[in-house]
Amino acid sequence: MSVRLRPSMAALPAYVPGRKVPGAVVLASNESPYGLLPSVAGVLAENTAGVSRYPDMGATRLRAAIADHHGVDPERVAVGAGSVEVCGQLAGAAVEGGDEVIFGWRAFEAYPIITAVVGGSAVRVPLTADHVHDVDAMAAAVSDRTRLIFLCNPNNPTGTAVAGDGLRRLVDGVPEHVLVVIDEAYREYADPALAPDAFELFRDRPNVAVTRTFSKAYALAGLRVGYCLAAPDVASAVRKCQVPFSVSGLAQEAAVAALGDGAEVTRRAKLTVAERERVRAVLLDAGYDVPASQANFVWLPLGERTPAFAEACLAGGVVVRPFGAEGVRVTIGTDAENDQFLAAARGFAAG
Repeated sequence: MSVRLRPSMAALPAYVPGRKVPGAVVLASNESPYGLLPSVAGVLAENTAGVSRYPDMGATRLRAAIADHHGVDPERVAVGAGSVEVCGQLAGAAVEGGDEVIFGWRAFEAYPIITAVVGGSAVRVPLTADHVHDVDAMAAAVSDRTRLIFLCNPNNPTGTAVAGDGLRRLVDGVPEHVLVVIDEAYREYADPALAPDAFELFRDRPNVAVTRTFSKAYALAGLRVGYCLAAPDVASAVRKCQVPFSVSGLAQEAAVAALGDGAEVTRRAKLTVAERERVRAVLLDAGYDVPASQANFVWLPLGERTPAFAEACLAGGVVVRPFGAEGVRVTIGTDAENDQFLAAARGFAAG
């Protein structure tokens, strides 16, 4: 007799990471191309001897540093192994079997997986024709069964953003018992006028939680650190849903150091933004449709041409991230890496 697993597990898609191909330029995972922050490298060297011990499960120093960074009490902070785990913790805290979770589609591919894992029912709301979250349609999709809304802003994989008025319409348009999670993994690359700081907008709303990550602009993707800012009762529930010791001691100390290196984070983010705009301009000139991005990547809605484009890039020594027959997401790398990608993209367009 086979072990009885939940029937939903058979249909649950596995998370698909960006490919890693030896020798190729990897522009598939939205990583920082600039390596460790100067302050972090020294901290890692100093703390490696401690990996034989369990870390502080409460992440006391890290939560205090995050709280100080945002000007809040540490009780409003919960951490996890990347913001994706924190999103899972939020779902675990709010969703029971059969409850509905609303998110735009396409958005971060972990949302339907997280929803299924906690036994929820996914409600996908199509993006607008401009590849932006349709916040009015999301608010209209709320039912008596809705418990959680995920809004990725800027959105992964399209890079598009919802402005302040749209965020307010969404939050104002849902019942106060529905938790709205605004996922800001790419916050550091966004123009505040186009993608405002959601925590500054809604810090006093008890049903709004904001997630952030150290994986992108802070260049700690391999150490897995993310967090949320929420009302104290929500943050407490999120901490209870964390896998014990999921954020290592090394990761905690590296994240504290990275928070103190804000000037370098900003400098690097500006480099990426400048390259993002250059890459988009070249692609537009080559005839591609490329929505304006507020993240560290660009989106090419290529439809049925998606697989062929990804293969053409790979033939040119560049790994990009295809999404079925929808489009391709391309991370912004260094100048040289971007030039190699653009050569492949121009070749595909000319062919």
